[in-house]
Amino acid sequence: MHVVVGITGASGIRYGVRLIDCLTCDKTVVLSSEASLMCDGETGLSASEIASKATHSWTNDDLFSPLASGSSSTRFDAMVIAPCSMSTMSKIACGIADNLVTRIAAVALKERRKLVIVPRETPLSTIHLRNLLTLSEAGAVVMPACPAFYPRPETVDDMVDFVVGRILDQLGLGHNLSRKWDGRYSDNHR
Repeated sequence: MHVVVGITGASGIRYGVRLIDCLTCDKTVVLSSEASLMCDGETGLSASEIASKATHSWTNDDLFSPLASGSSSTRFDAMVIAPCSMSTMSKIACGIADNLVTRIAAVALKERRKLVIVPRETPLSTIHLRNLLTLSEAGAVVMPACPAFYPRPETVDDMVDFVVGRILDQLGLGHNLSRKWDGRYSDNHR
């Protein structure tokens, strides 16, 4: 499996970085210029350090990347955009493919490959909701970064792991990042 991880300029870059760390398959990372500016502040890592965690990396302005074409021999199986800014999400919903992240997302949709969008914004406007609905209707999985509390997270890392675990679930990849819901909050309570 080959997964492309797009990291855009919304708060929540830790989700994308943790996903890259957890993927054991072929993985490509594309960081938007806005995300590159925010990396150190949110993760303590530079954009180049994050890119080095992946098997491959591309700059967001490289529309000649083979990933920008559905007919390329460099095939990807899934794309996750985590976090996904509202600007990026809106462009994808409207069919605007003016950078590599939005172009790979367009390829994923037209080729019927898995596309997982992890929006990180609150509250959502009616425009955001309509665009997210458009993406869902087009086949994308819309997965807001909403950690659960039934696993009783003790740290921010626990909450990040919950969201990343749910992303891995969508990709059909196993993990042990958080406890699955089993109908109980603990062994002593039903």
